[in-house]
Amino acid sequence: MTTTARVTTQHEDGRVRVTRWDFQPGQSTGNHVHAYDYVVVPVTDGRTRVITPDGRSTLSELRAGESYARSAGSEHEVVNAGTEPLAFVEIELK
Repeated sequence: MTTTARVTTQHEDGRVRVTRWDFQPGQSTGNHVHAYDYVVVPVTDGRTRVITPDGRSTLSELRAGESYARSAGSEHEVVNAGTEPLAFVEIELK
């Protein structure tokens, strides 16, 4: 099994990029920096572990349909820390 989540770009234009992330347990986004402000819309319930470059780790519970937003510049890795597949849609505001 690959350790990287499956990434599908659903839409992109001059204003927004919409990406779906699908993770099996233990799969990761890999470390990345967000160039744009963004909104995450969980498709499934699940648990993530967010790891920052300094090694700090935070667990979060995601609930399907309960969105959250973050500012550009965030650097981290997101791991499916649950026991079931996890999916969310990320909307980047260019």
